[in-house]
Amino acid sequence: MVPPDPYFQPELMETKRPTTPAAEEILGGYFPVLDHGFVSLVDYMGSDEDVERAARVSYGYGTRKVSQTRGLIRYLRRHHHTTPSEMVELKFHCAMPMFVARQWIRHRMVSVNEYSGRYSLMPLLFYKPDRDHFALQSPDNHQGRRSEPASAELYAKAIAHWDRVREEASSGYRWMVEEEVARELARIDLPLSTYTQWYWKIDLHNLFHFLTLRVDPHAQWEIQEFARVMAGMLKRVAPLSYEAWIDYNVRAQPMSRGEMDLLRRLLDADAEGVRPREGGGSLALEDFKEFGLAPREAREFIQKLQPADVPDYELDVSLMRRAEDMAAELEEAVPGSFE
Repeated sequence: MVPPDPYFQPELMETKRPTTPAAEEILGGYFPVLDHGFVSLVDYMGSDEDVERAARVSYGYGTRKVSQTRGLIRYLRRHHHTTPSEMVELKFHCAMPMFVARQWIRHRMVSVNEYSGRYSLMPLLFYKPDRDHFALQSPDNHQGRRSEPASAELYAKAIAHWDRVREEASSGYRWMVEEEVARELARIDLPLSTYTQWYWKIDLHNLFHFLTLRVDPHAQWEIQEFARVMAGMLKRVAPLSYEAWIDYNVRAQPMSRGEMDLLRRLLDADAEGVRPREGGGSLALEDFKEFGLAPREAREFIQKLQPADVPDYELDVSLMRRAEDMAAELEEAVPGSFE
């Protein structure tokens, strides 16, 4: 795993490119995620102003009021005009367990370069869930876990099992490398809990899509942790676009034909506004069948109408670590026998 180079000092010079002070503050800093993972914003191109200029095909810079930029960005987001957002790009350096990477890589509209175990030796770092996030299978969600943790006794047994399996896998990896077995073969028994890393570059439009799915409470908790940190970085690069994403994606809910028909039944809407229908009353779940909604759809519709908190993915800058510190941790995870 190639660590950040602590000796690389790029020449500082004045730039004519638009920058965001809040993004510059965290550029190249490393934010820990899970037990051995991290996310770093290593570069970005563009900001909210670039979204506006792309939409207007204008070369002017600094001549628009913030309120005008905000209004246009919100209009674009509200009406699904996505190409202006594709003009802004963010590049991340991330380290995550392999099972998280396999979920992550399903988002294909990116440029990605992953660490190669064929070329480099693997630091033996493994993800270990903490007690609060070790849970039994959910009876309702076939791809998720229960909200409450499993028993302490079962967790202790799982820890003992993980320690045993990972020690055996690590010993086998060391032995094969020492015997000069090809690295591409020596790695094959390492578990999915092993950490990998990559550079991941994505435009703003596709980042919105990734984050909308991965900050959602239904996503696996581990990948939510990465998405929340990345959302905090996005907030610093393009705060107006971030605000529109929260309002029109994270807190908004799509409505099906049946749901819209149901709302029309409950509400009167005309040019003067919207008001409850006289004698509309309330509907039971069985009444929703009239609108083509199955019981599960009916429950989901009711959930959409519940008040929701506004998430704030503000970064805790006090947690930011230097590239040198992350490099040292990775180097320590490579056994001395590999040298």
